[in-house]
Amino acid sequence: MTTKNPEAAPPPDREVVLVDLALQGGGAHGAYTWGVLDRLLEVPWLRFDGISGTSAGAMNAVVMADGYAAGGPEGAREALAKFWKRVSDGALLSPLRRGPFEILMGLWTLDYSPVYLALDLTARVVSPYDLGAGSVNPLRGILEESIDFARVASAPIRLFVTATNVRTGRGRVFRNADLSIDALMASACLPTMFKAVEIDGESYWDGGYSGNPTITPLVRDCVSDDTILIQINPINRPMMPRTAREIHNRLNEVSFNSPLLKELRMIALLRQVVDPGKGEGAVWAKMRIHRITSEEMAELSSSSKMLAEWEFFCKLRDKGRRAAEAFLEAHGADLGVRSSFDLDTLLEGV
Repeated sequence: MTTKNPEAAPPPDREVVLVDLALQGGGAHGAYTWGVLDRLLEVPWLRFDGISGTSAGAMNAVVMADGYAAGGPEGAREALAKFWKRVSDGALLSPLRRGPFEILMGLWTLDYSPVYLALDLTARVVSPYDLGAGSVNPLRGILEESIDFARVASAPIRLFVTATNVRTGRGRVFRNADLSIDALMASACLPTMFKAVEIDGESYWDGGYSGNPTITPLVRDCVSDDTILIQINPINRPMMPRTAREIHNRLNEVSFNSPLLKELRMIALLRQVVDPGKGEGAVWAKMRIHRITSEEMAELSSSSKMLAEWEFFCKLRDKGRRAAEAFLEAHGADLGVRSSFDLDTLLEGV
């Protein structure tokens, strides 16, 4: 829940504020991030220095930067809308769709889909290497249609896309000039569903295992002192997971949030102990962190991350726009001035 700062309403003639964005991955739930970005791109006093993204967050980041390079904020908004429509259109013949009961009840879930349940079980006992060409990711063709990587290489927005090196377990960050379809596919490669993506002789899996997203390059390579984290994977869940699927989903959430939480805790510690005017640590210590999230996202089932219906994407986009609007109303004036996310709470119990 966003708590409103009584001094947070920015004046209409506000000076430009330079910000970085940190975009989490989460499959179809990345359409929520699309909505947040769509609203932020409408703000005339916001400029974007760098974007770090993983998995669906990486795709949002690169599509936005490419569209921005081609046509400014409106070009970015149009590029994001086209990308998510292409994803939906590409899934029109997918068996992963809601059944009559879910449609009748207005449920956005695949929990009752026999196909989803069969695929979920298969993924736990069958390797994608056993399936031959059947494990090809259909997103490759959509990315080919959506992104001009030559334009991305010289785009004004700095990009940082994380993938996990299978051999070392360490994250690799791909920057503008290094980005390619393979880099994006690697960042979104779930190892239980797809074969690892090979780049420069190394194999890569989903970047969420090593950075979801990675904050470090935003500090070292960017000018902005303000980072807006757009979070779609819940950190806290009030209910104890009890079914096998709930436990598996919670394990994924914990593991995918862990690298991000470690970086945020490091920033919190540095802010407490480092002289803000001296050394490399001072760069970390003076960072201003903001977060846009929604409790509604925690109410969605994990299976809905595989749901690619256009109506679902639009609902998530609208949730994202509302969350961004609430953030701007509560903390718009904090941007460029102070952190609006209390990092010290992450140190409790450490």
